[in-house]
Amino acid sequence: MPDSSYDCVIIGSGPGGYVAAIRAAQLGMKTAVIEKDKVGGRCLNYACIPAKAILRVADVLSEVRDAGEFGISVGSVELDYAGVTARREKVVATLTGGVSSLFKKNRVELIEGEGALAAAGNVTVGGQTIAAKTIVLATGSVKRAIPGAEFGGRVIGTEEAWALSDLPATMAVVGAGASGTEIASAYARLGVEVRLFEALERVLPTEDADISKVVERGLKRQGMTIHTNTLVKNIESAAASVTFTYGDASGEADWLVIAAGRGADIEALGLEAAGVTLSASGLIEVDGALRTSAAGVYAIGDLVLGPALAHKASDEGIIAVEDAAGLETHPIEYVDIPRATFCTPNVASFGLTEAQAREQGFDVVVGKIQYGAVGAGTVYGDRTGMVKIVGERKYGELLGGHIVGAKATELIQELVNTRALEGGYPEVARLIHGHPTMSEAVMEAARAADGWLIHG
Repeated sequence: MPDSSYDCVIIGSGPGGYVAAIRAAQLGMKTAVIEKDKVGGRCLNYACIPAKAILRVADVLSEVRDAGEFGISVGSVELDYAGVTARREKVVATLTGGVSSLFKKNRVELIEGEGALAAAGNVTVGGQTIAAKTIVLATGSVKRAIPGAEFGGRVIGTEEAWALSDLPATMAVVGAGASGTEIASAYARLGVEVRLFEALERVLPTEDADISKVVERGLKRQGMTIHTNTLVKNIESAAASVTFTYGDASGEADWLVIAAGRGADIEALGLEAAGVTLSASGLIEVDGALRTSAAGVYAIGDLVLGPALAHKASDEGIIAVEDAAGLETHPIEYVDIPRATFCTPNVASFGLTEAQAREQGFDVVVGKIQYGAVGAGTVYGDRTGMVKIVGERKYGELLGGHIVGAKATELIQELVNTRALEGGYPEVARLIHGHPTMSEAVMEAARAADGWLIHG
């Protein structure tokens, strides 16, 4: 049975909640986390981690199939999907077990049940009322259907897509943002016939247009069919398949996955009674320290404005509890948070796209280079990737970085760090990079922006 009072109570144990809890405990707070499902929240149990586990399988399978290009004969290759699901479950269990161990190490108490705000400074869970000096709301998000559709039967969300017990023959994915392209890329490479639909004009529509073009070419090479500027309607789920229409055509698939957006999970939190204000978009209004309109109550992650990313939630959780502890904190520059999409080819970015920079009136300079321009691109077998730097001409300011290709999700951090340390693209251009490495492409893109590209 939980104690009756804590210095800090966090509702939700995802990447925002559990990191906030550990940091609160480090700061000397008596801390508890309330979780209605499994430790680690949706990210570790149903979304981010299961997704990357299956994507990694698709990556390995692709590498084995392409081994002949490197002079390696492997014979016939078979996919053991039961083994794939077993490894996915093992990865999830390992990481969620790690979070539980961190709770024990830091003396964070885990309370099972659904938490809600009560009178000022109180939380209810399982019919019990708990007093807390600080409350952090970290319940994340829930799947959201597209207009005219509802979940059920063969119509599923992203969480269910990553947890399929059997490998389907066909799949339709609605939404070509980060989640949709990851699902499509994974299952297409595992041998599923995939159709990917996007209502806007290109895949990954929030990424830089040049990046989207490279991604679309890469996805098509995996055998999937892509329909942009296309709405999916008249979705009907039957016992063994789902039918739908798109434009003047009709389609059928074993599963239809809706990956077109999510909504804040706030229904059970009792926000109105506690005096927590929502914005017009349905998110919780917070200030730069993640404080809500209710005294002592903070909100983080997918509940508030900003990109719906696990690492964003984690940093917000740290800021929230440090503010509650009386430490000096600083608001997050959300535009500078790295964004990562683990489809093949990998995509990573931060800051402004070229179009956004021009719209905001900057004197824009662009540096672009293909991976094939540096030695590592040829050595490691990826010549089609690209690094694009968006900068401001007069002062050399780094406005945005956009990378598509192998290891893009790792390479982007150099540009993020440069921006955070108030460096610009001329500094990146002058830094000595190891050879032969993919990171040399980042250096060459910076040189291109600075007007003195060497390899290209």
